[in-house]
Amino acid sequence: MGKLIENLAESVPSWGARVAYGEKTTVDGQEAVPVAFVVFGFGAGEGSGDMPEGGKALAGHGEGSGGGGGGFSVPIGAYINGPDGLRFRPNTIALAVAAVPLVSAIGGALALIVGAARFRGVR
Repeated sequence: MGKLIENLAESVPSWGARVAYGEKTTVDGQEAVPVAFVVFGFGAGEGSGDMPEGGKALAGHGEGSGGGGGGFSVPIGAYINGPDGLRFRPNTIALAVAAVPLVSAIGGALALIVGAARFRGVR
């Protein structure tokens, strides 16, 4: 199992550009390169628990191993080569959807900071 994880870890850096930028295509006489926001991850585990005498594993004890991975991509736009030169044309709906968690996290952090500052000023 360890060798599999090492092989995946070595190959992941080369996936980035190929996954985030699609193949160049021609649409209505203009060249376009699609762009996506890509997130992926892998994990693995291996263990060996306490084995009771007799060698039979109990529930929650014993040897085990496993692994998994997953990811997603959101198409955020395309680079289009037209008469005005190379321009990025965003997919506004996908950008708005991808921005919601970021804006929410920033808003939550600011609320905590303001709340802490008010609490500190009350004393």
